[in-house]
Amino acid sequence: MPPDDVTDDQYQRLLELRTGLRRFLAWSEAQAKAAGMTPAQHQLLLAVRGHPGGQPPTVGEVAEYLLLKPHSAGELVHRAADAGLVERVPDATDSRVVRVRLTTDGARRLATLAAAHHEELARLAPRLRPLWDGLEPS
Repeated sequence: MPPDDVTDDQYQRLLELRTGLRRFLAWSEAQAKAAGMTPAQHQLLLAVRGHPGGQPPTVGEVAEYLLLKPHSAGELVHRAADAGLVERVPDATDSRVVRVRLTTDGARRLATLAAAHHEELARLAPRLRPLWDGLEPS
């Protein structure tokens, strides 16, 4: 769509969508802090728990999920391990690879946050879902 073809209604819908997303993210950050962790640690726990496959993610995979450089992801994992949320475990087949696994406490806190997030998304869905209507490329 050429820039001149964007309608006033589309600008308003984009504003509502971005505002809704920002409100959700601010709410999510507050929930993480109330659970005793940083928003980045919450994202880390979600990346570890949500990782598909039969084994925990590597630090590199975590970096990809979180859009971080591997070094920054490694520092985040280190701080989360110090907080008792995750543990680093060596890969079973390649000793150069480090994987990240949730601790019992990390899994418990994440489960509580995930339930709250699902409730909040269900509450927001009726307001946000209509904003997507008509946004498919023509």
